[in-house]
Amino acid sequence: MDLLQAIVLGIVQGLTEFAPISSSAHLVLVPWLLGWPKQTLAFDTILHLGTLVAVVAVFWQDIWVIARDWLASLVPGKRGTPYSRMGWLLIVGTIPAAVLGYSFEDFFEQLFGQPIIVGAFLLVTALLLVVAEQLGRRDRQVEQLTGLNGVLIGIGQALAIAPGISRSGATMSTGLLLGLGRAEAARFSFLLSVPIIVGAAASQMKDLAKTAAQGPAGPGALSVAGVTIDMPIIVGFLAAAISGYLCINFLLGYLRRRSFYAFSIYCFIVGVTVIALGLLKIR
Repeated sequence: MDLLQAIVLGIVQGLTEFAPISSSAHLVLVPWLLGWPKQTLAFDTILHLGTLVAVVAVFWQDIWVIARDWLASLVPGKRGTPYSRMGWLLIVGTIPAAVLGYSFEDFFEQLFGQPIIVGAFLLVTALLLVVAEQLGRRDRQVEQLTGLNGVLIGIGQALAIAPGISRSGATMSTGLLLGLGRAEAARFSFLLSVPIIVGAAASQMKDLAKTAAQGPAGPGALSVAGVTIDMPIIVGFLAAAISGYLCINFLLGYLRRRSFYAFSIYCFIVGVTVIALGLLKIR
């Protein structure tokens, strides 16, 4: 992989991991449309770690207080706080995606090589965003969510294992349907991404260690847990981290004032275009 591909794919990952337009779809479609080879598991892992750095950089204070208060809430007789409640919501919201990902990972991985299916799932994301905008009341705060609400948002996140269904789009849409405001739904979605990105990266690192897919590191490169840390890896990581950080901050401001319709239109246009191009290639 050359530096240009690493930069482009890093930026694509950083922007689409948090914008409700599906990072998995774009990491399939961009190489497909440009004729690039599929990125390695090692590179995909590094991109995930880049977006993890981005969300932690934005929300590190929230994450620290949530973790502290959640641990304190485990002490018998200790009264909970809104932050400890948030911790429990993040836990129950992570479980559905973890279960579905573990149970059906091989099945959904097969779909990543089928752009037409990816395009169809992008249309599903577009529909989710429109329905949420139309039906969402936007009159609740995250602190008012129940455990069942957290599970429902987690189910939305679990659906995003299918390439083309946006993780952030599904969780934000579910949040809106449960009464959250746009910015509140986005904030919860971003925080919910932390454990799932950590889990995905850990699973990928485990696979890398098992298969030892990477060759020996070249001159000046360092090999860690099967990942060759060379310049494209470093550049891709930085591109994902920086673009992800900028995207999160932009979305938090944007969604305080505007709707999800622009993202829905984008997903619809890209989905229809990809389906059309895929059908033409088949013929």
